Amino acid sequence: MKRVLVTLLLAVTASLTGCSKNDGVVRVLLDWTPNTNHTGLFVALEKGWFDEEGLRVTITQPPEDEALVLVASGRAEFGVTFQESMGPAVAKERDALPVTAVAAIISHNTSGIMSLKESAIQRPRDLQGMRFASWETPVVTAVMRHIVEKDGGSFSTVNMVPNNATDAISALQTDVDSIWIYYAWDGINAEVEGIAIDYIDLGTFDSVLDFYTPVLVVNTSWAEANPQTVKKFLNAVSRGYYYAINYPKEAADILLKHAPELDREIVIRSQEYLKTRYQGDAKRWGEIDSQRWGNFYRWMYEQGLLEVNIGSGGFTNEYLP
Repeated sequence: MKRVLVTLLLAVTASLTGCSKNDGVVRVLLDWTPNTNHTGLFVALEKGWFDEEGLRVTITQPPEDEALVLVASGRAEFGVTFQESMGPAVAKERDALPVTAVAAIISHNTSGIMSLKESAIQRPRDLQGMRFASWETPVVTAVMRHIVEKDGGSFSTVNMVPNNATDAISALQTDVDSIWIYYAWDGINAEVEGIAIDYIDLGTFDSVLDFYTPVLVVNTSWAEANPQTVKKFLNAVSRGYYYAINYPKEAADILLKHAPELDREIVIRSQEYLKTRYQGDAKRWGEIDSQRWGNFYRWMYEQGLLEVNIGSGGFTNEYLP
């Protein structure tokens, strides 16, 4: 469940292709390979809840890290991405990408820094002198500097190693001392493998880092032209995630049916972990808190990661059931 800040390579001249009226065909792009973050989508598909809304939905995996750009360019209606990736896309003073977050897939940030127990990295300042597997993006560097220095450490002593790992545990056992993960997958994987780890939860360490990741986004122009279709889609998706909340084992079986290559035990245990976290303390699944959303974007602006301070911009709860 690797996350990388999307490189904005495409001009947005094609974005208006997403503005036409919809005939019930809805394309959804995942952010990465299918995993338990996406379970509600596959449940809605399997249960026929999209069909009940009169929608013909396809769920596909795009080229690596291209979902945001492809949704913005009108090549898909919805996509899965991350608040930190959206920021630069919607804050550009020129050629801002027309995308809007319409649902939080998980209510609170479940990502953080994992290390093997033997490395004794129990808090951010313990990263000094250690090798961190970095995706070499400005936001990753800024987050790491923030947590290390906030904890009284010297960020300049952290060895930022390019992250080419496809398996976090293998990377920790060979090339690096720490790595940024989603606990719902790599953390659960470590539990399944019986590997002792330490974990620094970013959102718990500092509330400003309790950002929304992942989120469902829509092509803004298309949504404005097709508001009822957006509502129908999110009605079905909400049902999918509520099902995953209430029936994690059955939801895991549905995900495995659509992605049989996944490790069954990891999926089942990850589903159990996420059942209390999809909605969390939100009033309803998918709802985004404007203060928490805005706090992170203001922090990004203060770090020089955004061209303008967009505050609470870039999301809406209006389409949620």
